[in-house]
Amino acid sequence: MTPIRQIPRLLRIAAVLVRYRLDDLVAGVHLFRPLLVFRPLLPRPHADVAAMPRGARLRSALIELGPIFVKFGQILSTRRDLLPADVADELAQLQDRVPPFPGDIARAAIESALGAPISKLFTRFEETPLASASIAQVHAASLTDAFGEHEVVVKVLRPGIRERVRADIDLLRALAQLAQRWHPAADKIRPHDIVSEIETTLENELDLQREGANASLLRRNFSDGKDMYVPRVYWDQTTQTVITLERVRGIAVDDLAALDAAGIDRIALAEKGVRLFYTQVFRDNFFHADAHPGNIWVDAERRTDPRIIALDFGIVGSLPERDQFWLAENFMALFDRDYRRIAELHLAAGWIPATTRLDELESAVRTVCEPYFTRPLSEISLGDVAAKLFSVARRYQLTLQPQLILLQKTLLNIEGVGRTLHPQIDIWAVARPVLAQILRKRYGLRNALKQIRRRLPEWTAAAPELPELIHAALKKAAAGELTSATQTAEVAQRERIAREQRRQLTVLSLGAVSLMVAALLYVFDTHGARFLHQSPAALVAALVGAVAFVVAWRRTR
Repeated sequence: MTPIRQIPRLLRIAAVLVRYRLDDLVAGVHLFRPLLVFRPLLPRPHADVAAMPRGARLRSALIELGPIFVKFGQILSTRRDLLPADVADELAQLQDRVPPFPGDIARAAIESALGAPISKLFTRFEETPLASASIAQVHAASLTDAFGEHEVVVKVLRPGIRERVRADIDLLRALAQLAQRWHPAADKIRPHDIVSEIETTLENELDLQREGANASLLRRNFSDGKDMYVPRVYWDQTTQTVITLERVRGIAVDDLAALDAAGIDRIALAEKGVRLFYTQVFRDNFFHADAHPGNIWVDAERRTDPRIIALDFGIVGSLPERDQFWLAENFMALFDRDYRRIAELHLAAGWIPATTRLDELESAVRTVCEPYFTRPLSEISLGDVAAKLFSVARRYQLTLQPQLILLQKTLLNIEGVGRTLHPQIDIWAVARPVLAQILRKRYGLRNALKQIRRRLPEWTAAAPELPELIHAALKKAAAGELTSATQTAEVAQRERIAREQRRQLTVLSLGAVSLMVAALLYVFDTHGARFLHQSPAALVAALVGAVAFVVAWRRTR
């Protein structure tokens, strides 16, 4: 049950949703249905609101509800496997620019986190923030070390943000419970999983030391700084609530006028951005997953050979090595329009149940992809094709990890930036040679021999145990005790169902016995009219029986 203290917040949410003509969402959530009777008392929507598309109305409602809801919307926009395309596109436009909190509060928070006065930590600190967002805000500063004085930026969490996020997560969990209970497609939407995903992402963003580690690894992956520059982390001035980074300057990647004025080669920049994305994903298996234009700058000094400057490392992604391989092979098959290979790869990766008919899956893939290839390749979005493939595969019980969804969202962001810079860019022509080269290096014979050489000491150490392990496995197999992980999971599932059925049977039996006892006591009572007064045992039995039946009935629905 939703805690009473959350009711005022729920009332406000309901009012905002109705104000933006999202009352269909309100009606779809059981807790809000009674509130719809008060709709005539709520402010009427303006004509411009009524004319807005549903995605734009939802985006405006989230902005009005506050910065944490904006952040929820940003994270939810990555779940294109669950959202309609128009809604996901609108949510992806959310910008968490919020009013700053006072500089003296930021100063006090930094001093508390780093355990020293600002004057000892920095030679200069500006209380007026450079930028302010829903989670943290950024201040300019300078510090001195053995290598001299450096310009830096200090990012500090907003006061009370952890408590506010925790309260909002609790509220989302309550709503997820209602959605799980009442939404007809709850098994496909998986509201609890969505809330858990949002909670994990927010917890990661609230740990600025984790962000520093992300920045440090990305900087090491591009240590030459030729194509992408990542600011240095100053670890002595970094904790979980404060991070200090080298201050960088550049032009926002979507500021076309400024790029043109600086003489930046936009075509070269667009192609380099695409190549960098595939390099991060398939060479390093560590990619910047929040690559919207606000987090990508361009070095104004590099004109013919542009250099990208990356910012904000709170959200990054990586893939299990197995999924990384299957995904790369899927991309190559897509470049070759080999639909059967795509179907085979989905089955081999375990993303789709092995019982799926290969010819049916191949036909479905062809149906999705073939219309795209009637257009010039420069007009085809690889991200859109991947999204459509995921959508089709869901009909065949596709199971994907959140990181793959995050990758899809990042791919769409990168393609969007590339087409903003160079509308005629051929994403396929740029991406294919990069991916092919990475695959040759990563999965070629030379790398395979290198991996064998690296793991040889481990295998040598385990070799003496192999005969005993093989003997034990053969004995189990001969005795019929060897089961696969799938069989074990199926047995566990059957046991859970059986336990649940036993509990329900117990409750039903208790209810039946209680009602029978109540009936017998009533029959033997010669003064039936005084039943409630002279037969308290019968009353208690009847109440217990009624409650038991109600509980059992609800659990069996």
